Amino acid sequence: MLQPEKKIQMEDTIDTAMGVFSYQYLASNDSLLFNITPTHFPPLPPIIDQTISFTIIVALFITMVSLGCTMEVSKIKTHILKPKGVAIAVVAQFGVMPLTAFSLAKVLQLGPMEAVAVLICGCCPGGNISNILALALKGDMNLSIVMTTCSTVLALGMMPLLLYLYCQGFSNLESAVPYAGITLALVMTLFPCGIGILINFYRPQYSKTITKIGLSLLLISMVVIGLLASVTRGRMNVMLTVLSPQLMATAALMPLIGYSLGYILSYLFRVNRSGQRTIAMETGCQNIQLCSAILKVAFPPDVIGPLYLFPIVYIVFQVGEALLLIVLFWVHQRFFKTKKKEKRVYEAVKLEEAGQPSDVAI
Repeated sequence: MLQPEKKIQMEDTIDTAMGVFSYQYLASNDSLLFNITPTHFPPLPPIIDQTISFTIIVALFITMVSLGCTMEVSKIKTHILKPKGVAIAVVAQFGVMPLTAFSLAKVLQLGPMEAVAVLICGCCPGGNISNILALALKGDMNLSIVMTTCSTVLALGMMPLLLYLYCQGFSNLESAVPYAGITLALVMTLFPCGIGILINFYRPQYSKTITKIGLSLLLISMVVIGLLASVTRGRMNVMLTVLSPQLMATAALMPLIGYSLGYILSYLFRVNRSGQRTIAMETGCQNIQLCSAILKVAFPPDVIGPLYLFPIVYIVFQVGEALLLIVLFWVHQRFFKTKKKEKRVYEAVKLEEAGQPSDVAI
């Protein structure tokens, strides 16, 4: 039995470390995957923890600048005047992905903080990786860029709202999310994005270079963060939390469902083929830099533990599945459409040789 003074000291420590959670909530949580207690996630050495936080923030800043470098005011105006594609894309981005994240968290019975990490990832706006993937699929690049722009701006209001609504579906979780911190992080992302837009407007010759640097830095930073998080002895067992079967299944299914439903939704609303491929990519791709930054900065280390690494797992499946779709698209373009065209040309030549008029244009 603890002495009264020690018991009060322990409760004060818990309240200080956990911040966003109440002591009653911590005591009642009996999740088998992990118990949210101050000692379950051993803290990283301060220097490593600060290095990870600094790396995430710098990577987010540079990648948001590179995202701004892809935005052109003239293209945005064009799609605003004909907003059908953008409207469908926004519904897909903020309708399909958050609902998918919520459904997977429920079906796979994720723990409280796991559910928060997945929901934040699902509610994040689209990232600039989607622009590259849409280009590889011969999508509508103007639509892709405008979609990314709109989702980034709308995330200021939509992301906190969606998190609040979906957290109601988990007991005692509605007050666990630091909405003020998340909103502040979203506001801060507009500043580097604005810098990118100004660079693209006044110095467009540098835009492509900055975009390439931003994407390269994203991949490098994700590897560095993963390595730094696992260097301390004894952390590997804790990091297995983020590699649990439930979270791995969530990371694999979320982008695949996003790609599929985004494509189906755009097809039902009769968007053209290139637009369908673009909306599919924009729906399934999340801004994982923003997600990592929110999870790492907005939550106390003892609460979030290694779960800020979930976006890294997500991006592996997100890009891997997109590359598979790209390969299938290229195969279809190379072997099916080409053969069909060649057959039509051959039949037209035969008709001309037989002295019959041809209605096939060569």
